[in-house]
Amino acid sequence: MPAKEPGFAERLQTAAKAKKAQLEKSRASVPANGPLSTARRATQVEAAAARTIRTAERKESDRVGAQQREAQRAAEKARQARAVVDEKVRKDAERDAERAAKAEADAALKQTQKTARDAKYAARKVRQK
Repeated sequence: MPAKEPGFAERLQTAAKAKKAQLEKSRASVPANGPLSTARRATQVEAAAARTIRTAERKESDRVGAQQREAQRAAEKARQARAVVDEKVRKDAERDAERAAKAEADAALKQTQKTARDAKYAARKVRQK
């Protein structure tokens, strides 16, 4: 067993130093203002602009779609409300027609009863004479 094993903090420091050295090495190999980095940066800017445009178009499309769905819902609600009103009007008309028919039947019945009663009274009058 070795006399001194590296502790946790020492291992972290060693890893951080190695990472820093690797980063410095990669920075040194790629020039910051070279023609390749300028072209790469230009393509990145173009891609970001295109991404922004696509995002805006998608949001606009979603907004238009939501408006269309809302308009369809409103039209469907209006159609349903109109159907309910039409059904109520139809039922009211049927009910009124039934009442009118019943009133006519009652009037006819009363008229026949009156005619029968009048005939009975007339027969009684004839018998009394």
